[in-house]
Amino acid sequence: MATLRQQSDQLKAAAAEHLPAEVVDVFDRSAEGFLAQGVPAEAIGAGDKLESFTLDDATGTPVALEQILADGPAVIVFYRGGWCPYCNMALRAYQHELLPRLGEFGARLVAISPQTPDESLTTAEKAGLEFTVLSDPGSRVAHRIGIAFRPADDVLAAQRTLGMDLAQFNAEGSLRLPYPAVLVVDRDRIVRFADIHPEFTTRTEVADILAALGNLG
Repeated sequence: MATLRQQSDQLKAAAAEHLPAEVVDVFDRSAEGFLAQGVPAEAIGAGDKLESFTLDDATGTPVALEQILADGPAVIVFYRGGWCPYCNMALRAYQHELLPRLGEFGARLVAISPQTPDESLTTAEKAGLEFTVLSDPGSRVAHRIGIAFRPADDVLAAQRTLGMDLAQFNAEGSLRLPYPAVLVVDRDRIVRFADIHPEFTTRTEVADILAALGNLG
């Protein structure tokens, strides 16, 4: 099975071949800038306590963090949206390779994006996901844990040339997105593992998540 890094490299190569060169250039410059900045200093990290939240699932039903953690730890995935091929790549891998292993740890998998509940449902249906997908309007939860940002105007314009208007996908028309991130949180809401990716094409490998779960003790 190819790693997420290998799959990401394949997606980037395909994009370079099929997208307009000026669009690829904008995306590449943006990625390089975020990579140079690194993980924000205010971002949540291992040892921090995750503040309680309640978000709607894909059917509009409120789900509280305490419900997620009621029976064991959770793997919480922050992703940009169903329009993002790198996010879809990661979610598929987590479903096929991670989800079947979570029973060993009594853990639950949850994915969070700023998309509307309807858009989240579409994402879940398209990918055939078998885990909870939550909507974070305005990326407010992501902002509270220090991983939210607003894409630069040239990036938003480049996305629109591809027919992707972020304001139409996101709840409340927000332009904020989360950095791709994976948190492993124990039942006491303590973050035991945090992997945050400023560069939008990279994702947390399944093996690293399983290792973090194995270290919970």
